[in-house]
Order: sequence, then C-alpha cells, then structure tokens
Amino acid sequence: MQTNFKPEQLEDPGIARANEILRACVHCGFCTATCPTYQVLGDELDSPRGRIYLIKDMLENDRPADAKTVTHIDRCLSCLACMTTCPSGVHYMHLVDHARAHIEKTYRRPWKDRALRWVLAQVIPYPGRFRLALLGAKIARPFSRLLPDARLRAMVAMAPKQVPPVSRNDDPQVFPAKGERRLRVALMTGCAQKALNTDINDATIRLLRRLGCEVVVAKGMGCCGALTHHMGRTGDSHAQAEANIRAWMAEKNAGGLDAIVINTSGCGTTVKDYGHMFRTGSLAAEAAEVSRLACDISELLQRIGIPKGDAKDLTVAYHAACSLQHGQQVKTAPKDLLKQVGFRVVEPVDSHLCCGSAGTYNLLQPEISAELKQRKIATLEMRDPDLIAAGNIGCMMQIGSGTRVPVVHTVELLDWATGGPKPRSLTQGP
Repeated sequence: MQTNFKPEQLEDPGIARANEILRACVHCGFCTATCPTYQVLGDELDSPRGRIYLIKDMLENDRPADAKTVTHIDRCLSCLACMTTCPSGVHYMHLVDHARAHIEKTYRRPWKDRALRWVLAQVIPYPGRFRLALLGAKIARPFSRLLPDARLRAMVAMAPKQVPPVSRNDDPQVFPAKGERRLRVALMTGCAQKALNTDINDATIRLLRRLGCEVVVAKGMGCCGALTHHMGRTGDSHAQAEANIRAWMAEKNAGGLDAIVINTSGCGTTVKDYGHMFRTGSLAAEAAEVSRLACDISELLQRIGIPKGDAKDLTVAYHAACSLQHGQQVKTAPKDLLKQVGFRVVEPVDSHLCCGSAGTYNLLQPEISAELKQRKIATLEMRDPDLIAAGNIGCMMQIGSGTRVPVVHTVELLDWATGGPKPRSLTQGP
C-alpha cells in the first residue's frame, strides 16, 4: 500500500511503525475470510482491510478521529485471525493499537461511553474492586431487565453464580519445587482471573512444583495492562506493564528466572509485546528480556515434559483462544499435552474464529459478542464432548455462560490427570 506521510510525521516512532505496517498491505482481502466481525456484519469497513483504510486516512492526514472511524475500530475484537491469515505479514495488532491510542487522544466519546470505559479501567484490573463489582452484579441480576443499556445488562449477566474465596497462593511468595529443582519460574497470577477462578493458578502451581519448578509470585506484580492498552489508555497500560517489568527483573536479578509463566493467554500476548511497547524508552532492555522469558503454560510444559496420566476416559473439545493461536501462534502444544495425558481431543469447525469474549468486548459490544458466542458454542457442542478446555479465563466465562458442558482450563485437566484433584467445575456440575 502506498503511503504519503510527511518526513516530520515519520519522526514519531508510532507513526513510523504504522507506516511500515501499512506499506506491507497489498489489499489482497485474505483477511476478510477469517475476520469474525466481517462474517457477522458483512461490511467491508468491519474487516481488517477496511479498518486499515480508515486508519491510514486518519493517521496520514493527522486528523482527529471521527465517529465513523471510531465505530468500526471499536467493533474490532483484536482477535488477530487476520495476522495468521495474511500472506504479507501485516502486523495488524500494532497498527490497531496505535489507532486506538490516537482515538483516545483526539476523540471525545459520549458521556455514557466515557463513564463505562472509565469504570472498566478502574475496576477489572484490580481484583479486590472486581470482586466487589461481581457481588454487586450478582445482587442486581434479578433487576437486569430494567437496565436501560445493553452493555450494563451484559455486565450484570457476566457475573458468575459464585465468586470464589481469595486464594492465598496468589500472594507474593516462593513455592519450592517437589524434589530436585529443575527450573525457577515466575507465575503471572493475572487480575480478573484472581476474582473469577482461583483454581487455575492453584492447579498451575501444583503441577509445576511436581515437575520440579520453583514457582515465584513476584512482589509488585499486577495487571498486564492489556485491558487499558486495548482501550487506547496508553498511560495506564504502560504504568501497569512497567510495574510488572520491575517486579520480574528484581526476581531475576535476585535469584534468576528461567521463564515467566502465563496461564491467561490474553495476558501472554501483551507481555510478549512489552519489548515493542517500551522499545524507545529507558526500560527497553528490561522489557525485551521480560518478553523473551514470557511463555504460555503449555509452552513451558511442552519444553520440560509431562508424564503420561490418567485422563478418566473423557472426550475434550479444545477451544483455541484467539490470543493463544493468533496472538502468540501457540497452536498445537495444548492439544498435544491433553492427548499425552490420555484425553480424547476433538476440535470444532471454524476453530480459528473468536468466541466473542476478547477482553472487555463482550461488555462493550454485547450484540456482536452474543452472536459469536452462539456460533462458537454450537460448533463445540456439535462434537458431543464430555467437557470443553480453554487456556484463557475470558473465553471460559464467555462459553460457560451459554452451555451446560463444563468448561475447564487446560492446566486444570493436566494437573488432574497427573495426580492433582478433580477440577471443581466438574464436581459442582453446570
């Protein structure tokens, strides 16, 4: 794609990167075939190619975002299926992230939108606040039909029936390896996950310790910054990311780290991009090192090996989270591990398409999200599984809200099959 940025514009590292990405696009349209919003809406401007045109026009002319551009960028899930499909290597993620930051700086949203986004940014990244919000939503659920905004109704509907008690395993501490120590790893405990499902981190710690890993929960670590990053709130997201970089580098410098393990794939995609986010600042080297050490739990388990297990003669439908299969290009490791411990693994048709969760997308775009959820659940249930496995808490909540088939994190199943307890979601029933 031809671009016409002025030399002074290209002095901005963000614009220079956008220019590189735009020039890589050859208008082929392969991305439209795998874009969930284009599949649902059928509008060229709701495809990656259409959004690229809008972003190019906005940035090249150095103009404030307009309502039309904001509408179509807001509808993007950032599922990144387009990046997997693109034959030209267009790095859409960096482009749309830059566009969202530009929108945040130059566009004044209606007050209801501003208020909702502010609340999400001030609540979800903080587990204590999020727990209180979930309890409030649970109380409000009987009255949700009276709420005037579909987004507020979606927020109330999102709350689980039971909010789990706080797990003290999420506090800063060191868990020694069982037997001889093979690796020393830091575990990212997440933010929303600590309020929605504490069993995931508990299972991760048990499994890693049995496999000879010393597991560190670093002091000062918090939200990865993904939620605010995808809202264009760069100041907030970089502050959260910086806190993590400093926390993990302090652990690395004090006792060494072989890996930073992440069991929420949405977080993993962002942490692996810290090197890019901080490439021009004083933390560039430290951020790059954190990105190098970061890995999904399935990547680490495949690296160190996992014993054969007892999978209880169950069929698992594996849901590939977009942030894992597209954002991190981790496609086979979770399935291979589940098969290795004895599960029968099946996959839905169109496994590349998003379930509609996408961070806060199901709260901000509830109608499109609901359509994608229904499609995903239908394709999963078509395989008649005993349970559904996923590697991202957002996907688990989204899919679990519409099916009676138990939805379990991949690491919980691996822990169970190799000596850990049966996942609570399988003992409590739907």
